[in-house]
This record gives sequence, C-alpha cells and structure tokens, in this order.
Amino acid sequence: MTAHLSLRGVTKKFRVRDRRTRRPAELTAVEGVDLDVAAGEFLVVVGPSGCGKSTLLDLFGGLTAPTSGRILVDGAPVTGPGLDRGMVFQQYALLPWRTAQGNVEFGLEATRVPRRERAGIAREFLDLVGLTGFEDRHPHELSGGMRQRVAIARSLAYDPGVLLMDEPFAALDAQTRESLQDELLRIWQRTGKTVVFVTHGIEEAVYLGGRVAVLTSRPGRVKRVVPIDLGARADVADLRSSPEFARHRHEIWTLLHDEVVRAQRLTGVSG
Repeated sequence: MTAHLSLRGVTKKFRVRDRRTRRPAELTAVEGVDLDVAAGEFLVVVGPSGCGKSTLLDLFGGLTAPTSGRILVDGAPVTGPGLDRGMVFQQYALLPWRTAQGNVEFGLEATRVPRRERAGIAREFLDLVGLTGFEDRHPHELSGGMRQRVAIARSLAYDPGVLLMDEPFAALDAQTRESLQDELLRIWQRTGKTVVFVTHGIEEAVYLGGRVAVLTSRPGRVKRVVPIDLGARADVADLRSSPEFARHRHEIWTLLHDEVVRAQRLTGVSG
C-alpha cells in the first residue's frame, strides 16, 4: 500500500487546568499513533468519546501540531493547513449572507480561480452533490442535509486530494443521514478522493469504510484496523441487514465495548 497520508509515532498533549486543584496540568489526547491511509482509500476512525478522534483529524489537516512524531502527505511533512486537504465539519460553517453558489465560490476565491470560471465550477459541484436548482438559496432556506451538501461541494470544488470529515452527518435525522452516506460513497467513487471520516456510529463506519481504525480510550492509540469486505455495496438491496455487515458491526462493537469498560474501571465510573 502506497501511503497518501501517514502518522508516524504521533503524540499530542494539551495544557489544561486540573479540575480539582485548578493547577496547570497536561492531557495526552493521542499517543504513539502509527497510521497509513492509501491514495483513494476511504478510512473511517471510530473510538470511545474523548479518545482523540477529532484531534487526529486536526493533525492530518495541519490545524494543530503534534507534540512528537511526524505527519506526512505523500512523504512530505505537514507544517500547517493546505489546499491539498479539504475539511468538512459537523457544523456546516456556511456564510449566511452568501447563496449556496456563493459559498462554494468562496473556497475557489482562496485558490485564486479567476472570477469568470468560479460560477461554472461552483454549479458543477453543486450538481455533483444533487443541488442543481438550489444555487440561489441562502443557508437559512436549505434543510440541514442540503447545507451539509453545500459544505461538501465547497470542500471538493478547489480539488483537494484529501477530504477530512469530522462527524459530518451526526446532527441529521436517520433518514437524511443514510441518504447522505449513499451520496458520499457515490461522490467518493466518482472523484477518487482519499477520505478520512470520523464518526461515533458503528453502522456508519461499516457502511462507509474500506477500513475502520478503532482507537482505544484516552490516550487514543490505534487498537486495530479492521478491513471491511462487503463487495460492491450497490449490488445488495439492504446491505445493513446482510450477515457480512452484522459480522463487521459485531467485531467493531466488541472492540469498542472493551475500551468503554476499561475506561470505566480506570475512572471508577459504572455504566
């Protein structure tokens, strides 16, 4: 496997204030993480609450620097954010005074795409996410699922090689979430982007991922990377009800359950 993204011995510590003593303390979010993501791969990251999933995504995105270790994109060290990596968050972060098309064009302005070309590119990517006809709508005129589609189109429009997604569907209702999961897989297959997707949902992880990286409770380490073999997803009418899906879901649930139990024992908290 040729790695597009790599974490090598990555540890991230934060300065915090101890809740009891109110004195400065140090919190280790992730520790000694080694992880490779192949070009064009769809990797999903899951783990218990507070295990550092979002921290890993921020490290890949260059939004925060590791305390130790290295982050590489195509073998080159990551020193900060870059246009080679697009990010989609749970909160849509759309500009309320801009239309859907204007929001997608905003990303193109940062890459200095000539003004006369921006509109055509924006329409192309709004069409890709199924929003043809909604170009002139403002965010408050769109549903939550539509707003997230605009956010995805904005991140794709300037053509990053990597799409980093931090629980982008968590705030949506179940039906919209499943619809957007299908849409995202279609977009991924069409564009060939490398995707790193963080989620709390085990079913979402199995449905989307070619591999699922399971993290331990804090400090987050890679407990296991589970390959997901479901064949061609489009060939199965109700994939989530298939025996293969159930087997993968149970494997990941077991890995996560063991971590939750371990964390409760360490903290003295019972379920």
